[in-house]
Amino acid sequence: MAIPVYDLEKCRQFYRDVLQCEEGRSSDIWVDFNFYGHQLVIHKKEGKPPVADSNPVDGKNVPIPHFGVVLDWADWENLANRLKSVNTTFIIEPYIRFKGQPGEQATLFFLDPDGNALEFKAFKDLNQLFAK
Repeated sequence: MAIPVYDLEKCRQFYRDVLQCEEGRSSDIWVDFNFYGHQLVIHKKEGKPPVADSNPVDGKNVPIPHFGVVLDWADWENLANRLKSVNTTFIIEPYIRFKGQPGEQATLFFLDPDGNALEFKAFKDLNQLFAK
């Protein structure tokens, strides 16, 4: 996945130091990361970040567009605690979504330094990932 960023160095530091993603290849206009086992490339873009929109899901305003990953439960809890410890401003605070329903999951949303919306979720039962 490739995403636009407007401050390459600020975003590089965020993905490397805050999210603890291993940095891979780079140039003066892009950096790739091991994003929890997936390749994420941040590409420098001129201009200003677009304004995000949202849709209601489970009583919360979920940002669109957004991207993210499914973590195992312990990794999700560790990430949520680390993000809280560095005073992350959450769009949606860590909580359990669809509690007691198919697809029950832990989720949280926040923005990277250039306004890209990120979602991290976890399931106690991974078979619930696509449950209806």
